[in-house]
Amino acid sequence: MKVGIIGASGYTGSELLRILAGHRECEVVCATSRRYEGKDVSLVNQNLRGIIDLKFENMTVSEVAKKSDFVFCATPHGTSMDIVPELVKSGVKVVDLSGDFRFNDIATYEKYYDKKHTAHDIKAVYGLPELHRTKIKEAELVANPGCYPTSAILGLAPLVSEDLIDLEKIVVDSKSGISGAGATPKPATHYTMAADSVSAYKVTSHQHMPEIEQELNLLKEGVKVSFVPHIVPVIRGLSSTIHVFLERDVSTDDIHSIYEDFYTGEPFVRVLGAGVIPRMSAVRGTNYADIGSFEVDYDRKRAVIVSVIDNLVKGASGQAVQNMNIMMGFDETEGLKSIGIHP
Repeated sequence: MKVGIIGASGYTGSELLRILAGHRECEVVCATSRRYEGKDVSLVNQNLRGIIDLKFENMTVSEVAKKSDFVFCATPHGTSMDIVPELVKSGVKVVDLSGDFRFNDIATYEKYYDKKHTAHDIKAVYGLPELHRTKIKEAELVANPGCYPTSAILGLAPLVSEDLIDLEKIVVDSKSGISGAGATPKPATHYTMAADSVSAYKVTSHQHMPEIEQELNLLKEGVKVSFVPHIVPVIRGLSSTIHVFLERDVSTDDIHSIYEDFYTGEPFVRVLGAGVIPRMSAVRGTNYADIGSFEVDYDRKRAVIVSVIDNLVKGASGQAVQNMNIMMGFDETEGLKSIGIHP
């Protein structure tokens, strides 16, 4: 299958190139970049030297569509809405990695992204396979989830589905590697600012908070999430510490069983043993989500769950390929069987 990547020189585009290089069903036929037009992909992504023989091109959307059977749109928020409609109209299937098509309610998008949405008529399936696999199979356009929501939703879905917790008092404290901010340098992600520090940001207004709530409210109405993201001085990885408040007596082992039952058969969710806390380093470079802890604080009627992913793989490009596999009827794990690096 011929695959095009629009916005191929950013971190998510680079990860798509890396993952698809090992995909037996796909050939990347075009990788667009205005900045690196005419340069070898392996010059920008030295890890692909001798693996991908391709140059970055500055192509129109219609040119990409004509060359491709499937397109990944790895462009910034606010840009995809100008690109995706033409791709969909051309008949190619698309996974969009921006936030432009994730929301069911356009007003929510415009409030949290502070952008006017210009493609109201284009509807996408939210691309979290563990919740929407059946719809993804039939989709022409999939909106790939954000990295924070992937970790938080996977960490919360089993408990939200049960009559067990106070749905209005959920706290998600998330910490992401600096790569989550993208490849374009910014003052807050400059080495001298990000190293040796942990920085909270958008503590009550992050655009991923309503995305988390949207998906969890499909499982059970009335969910409200207090979400605070942080940048931590690591390159990649994302860890969410989730606090829920219990409405009936339950043990750590009981909660662990709920998660094991919920994720039975899921190829990329690993439920750790009760009391085992996941590590970001264990999923680095992989499409796995590790979920663990499940510990109960009986004095405060609180339980803590920890959910970790690689923000660039399961949090972005790996999940995008997982969605493509489902959409095209490939083995869902194709191209995604890499094992984490330890130590």
